[in-house]
Amino acid sequence: MTKLAILGASGHGKVLADIANLNGWNEITFFDDRYPKIKSIEGWIVAGNTDDLFLSLNDFDGCIVGIGDNKTRLEKTELLLSSSAKLISLIHPTSVVSKYSKIDAGTAIMAGVIINPFSKIGLACIINTAATIDHDSFINDGAHIGPGVNMAGNVSIGKKSFIGIGASVKQGVGIGDNVVLGAGSVLIQDLNNNVVAAGVPAKIINS
Repeated sequence: MTKLAILGASGHGKVLADIANLNGWNEITFFDDRYPKIKSIEGWIVAGNTDDLFLSLNDFDGCIVGIGDNKTRLEKTELLLSSSAKLISLIHPTSVVSKYSKIDAGTAIMAGVIINPFSKIGLACIINTAATIDHDSFINDGAHIGPGVNMAGNVSIGKKSFIGIGASVKQGVGIGDNVVLGAGSVLIQDLNNNVVAAGVPAKIINS
């Protein structure tokens, strides 16, 4: 592992660069569609935009999308996959990930995360700092599980859904696609697609 490309010179991208360093990636280059307006981020070089990355994929041993927005992150990741890019996942060394779980490409597992056996994390997800995901849970593509979220067993999260910081999800609950669950919420029942819910217990506040 030597040369890594990160698409998205953002806060999320900086966290990915830090995790990459801890995992032995010793040369990190950013790409961002704001280039050439932005040419560096915290000492790392921004070498070009998305098109430039696609033209230079063979120069890198791996790549990952460092964009926080779920929709954009998943779209960019799928584009990279369609171009046979060497897409990687990044797992912080302080996280605990069961050997019986599955982590798809383009996903980032942050510091202090616990993922228990037979859970599956899809493409281009973010499992943020100190989140816990219990057994047999499923996180679909492009979802973001916020810092300090606690998910019990057999929970399912739909595509591009966002679970806010410190939320808790009861065992067996299903959450649809494009759902937002507010910070600190306690969810005890299923949520359909395209809703916003919050509170203790969580209730739909927008659909």
